[in-house]
Order: sequence, then C-alpha cells, then structure tokens
Amino acid sequence: MNTLNDSVLFDINKQGIATVTLNNPDKHNAFDDEIIKQLTELFNRIRNREDISIMVLASNGKNFSAGADLAWMKRMASYSYEDNLKDANALALMLNALHSLPQTTIAKIQGAAFGGAVGLASCCDIVIAGTKASFCLSEVKLGLIPATISPYVIEAIGVKASRRYFQTAERFFADKAQQLGLVDEIVEPEALHDEVNSIIAILLGNGNQARRQAKKLTQDVAFKPIDAALLADTSERIAAIRVSTEGQEGLSAFLKIVRQTGNQKNINSSC
Repeated sequence: MNTLNDSVLFDINKQGIATVTLNNPDKHNAFDDEIIKQLTELFNRIRNREDISIMVLASNGKNFSAGADLAWMKRMASYSYEDNLKDANALALMLNALHSLPQTTIAKIQGAAFGGAVGLASCCDIVIAGTKASFCLSEVKLGLIPATISPYVIEAIGVKASRRYFQTAERFFADKAQQLGLVDEIVEPEALHDEVNSIIAILLGNGNQARRQAKKLTQDVAFKPIDAALLADTSERIAAIRVSTEGQEGLSAFLKIVRQTGNQKNINSSC
C-alpha cells in the first residue's frame, strides 16, 4: 500500500487494479482542501498510466464519507468571494478528474455518503453499496447548494429526482439510491469486497481498450441529436476499433469459436 498522506491511500495490484482509499475514519472520511488536492493529483496520475485498467474508490471505517470536513467549512465561512471561488474551483476540478478518467471506475460504498460524497459516487461508472448505505444531499440544511457536484448527480439520478433531493436534503438509503440510478448493486456489508471483485472479474474478461472506448462513447454520444454528424462519428469509431490490434484479436477469437461450435448459439447465451 502506497500512502499519499495519512488520509489518502493508493495501491495497485499485478492485474492493474488501482485502489484509492479515503483513510480518515475518525472524521468519517470527510475531506478538506488538502485531501481534494491530493485526490486531484492522484486521479490525474492514474489517467496517464496505461498499466491501470480499473480504479476502485473506497474508504476505511464505518462510513464512506461525510462530505466536507467541519474545520474546513468553518474556514470557508470567513473566506472572501474570491477565496471561495478558488476553493470551489479546486473541488470542481477534482470531481471532473474522477468523472473523466478513461479507466473503469467503481465506487465501494458503506455507511453514510453525504454531500460531496454523493458527488464522488456519481462520478464513478459503477457503484456498489452495502445494505446499510445511506445518502444525503445535505447542503441546503446549511444554507448552501450542491453546485459543484450537480452535473454528476443530475447525470446519475436525473433532473426530476435532483429537483427534489437538492431541495429537501432528505436522507435516502441504498434501495432508493438504486431506484434512482445512483447505485448499481446492493449487497450485505460483509459481501462488499467480494461483489467488487466479482464485477472486476467481469470487466477483466473484456478488452481493456474497448472498455475505454465504450466509456468515452457514452460520454460523447449522450444527449446528442441523432443526425448525420453523429451517424458518421459512431461509424468511424466502430471502423477504427475493428482494425485495432485488440479488435482484430477479439474478432479472430470470436470467429474461431464460431468455427469450432458451428453456430453462435453458445456464444450468445453467455451474453
């Protein structure tokens, strides 16, 4: 385990699975400006590492994260507008660095995920939560708004749900989070580790570059008009990946199985 500081841990295994762990359980993994800076630097380092295929965002202790650290919030209360703007920009850049990672990202959520922690979860591709996980967009209780996390939360749960939970600051649990689209899988807390590993095993069965391109595809195509430009763009993407090394190897392996079995029935049944 490599330690960035006492509050953020980083590890990468032989399979190319990186784990970023919030490690401040005494403060329920609340984050401040220093942790935000460390996370931003780490996400940007991960982005440029071809040997990292998947990143898991996790935390130690009872809760995933309580959001903003109380001492940091007290400091912000005395900041000028310019200082607050600089502070907010730093958080916005960290969230965008996570959201735009080319690698597959998995959030592993136990206990409470409040405020900015909902933003962290929303930035990840896959969210696995324990049955006791709970979520709260709590900013309005403090007279604030969930501004910097809003693009990612709205993308995850939709406009209608965001209009409600941004205003009510209601606490909701894993089952509701799954209904809203924030959470993908719910398991007993003691099964979280195994469930994450199960998802990782599925991902590793697919082409690494294909997964990266598939992720980028969702981000680039979402909400675009289906016009001639989009048709041309998507056609160019599939043509390019078909002739790539990974695409050629995958197609060759597929055709080999078809020749051996005589049809596609067995292959299709596994999808």
